Amino acid sequence: MYVDGFVLPVPTRNVKQYLGVSRKAGKVWKKYGALEYREASGDDLRVDPKMGQGMKKAAKAKAGETVFFSWILYKSRTHRDAVNRRVMKDPGMLRMMQDSRNMPFDVKRMAYGGFKIRVDL
Repeated sequence: MYVDGFVLPVPTRNVKQYLGVSRKAGKVWKKYGALEYREASGDDLRVDPKMGQGMKKAAKAKAGETVFFSWILYKSRTHRDAVNRRVMKDPGMLRMMQDSRNMPFDVKRMAYGGFKIRVDL
């Protein structure tokens, strides 16, 4: 299994719009073969946890923002690459991505990467 993971701050006033964009994008990823598409919004984002640092700090979330932790699951990295090639050619996705100024979050502040699953219980 392989996962694309994302962490991004979203202004709370834009959460509804973000979820709308996410639902549309998720349907496209699933259409082209992604096994899962998940979006989780911060619920317990402690400012000063006993261990490590809080997610808001790690994501550099500002006042009035919440953090989304999201992932897309694939069979393998090869599968991920094939799915993403199709997604990036999808006319609906191209329209959505055409103007990043209309996105409900700052795309430059999104952290993402591909991960090999090492433990799967």
